[in-house]
Amino acid sequence: MPGPFIQDRDDSRRFFLSVWEKYQKGAVLEPLEDMILKVILEHPEYHMFMQSGITAADQEFPPEAGATNPFLHMGMHIAIREQISTDRPPGVSRIHQQLAKKLGSTHEAEHLMFECLGEILWTAQRNNTLPDETDYLEKIKGLL
Repeated sequence: MPGPFIQDRDDSRRFFLSVWEKYQKGAVLEPLEDMILKVILEHPEYHMFMQSGITAADQEFPPEAGATNPFLHMGMHIAIREQISTDRPPGVSRIHQQLAKKLGSTHEAEHLMFECLGEILWTAQRNNTLPDETDYLEKIKGLL
């Protein structure tokens, strides 16, 4: 269910950092890079990680220490936006639109949706199966 952008942890982090670097230099961005930049700009609390570059790419963010992984957080926004743009799984765009209207914020709707997505992905990984799109749609419908 997540999009093709997320390859592995190191590639993903380097890609975020390269987008930030291109933005800082005023370089022209490709459409995917532009989408990523928008997510980065919506998260000023993570700009210090973008500025620190390779140091941030190597950093661990253990949840048991209460650390939020900025790359994972922003990557989940991107995964949700890719789902919405392609309406995959079918119906996800409509549910997002309804949830955003209910909350008054597309950004907050994405936050709630990626909690559901994270649970579905964790279950699939634990069970060594594909993510269950039907279960995911039911979970996000439940947010309405």
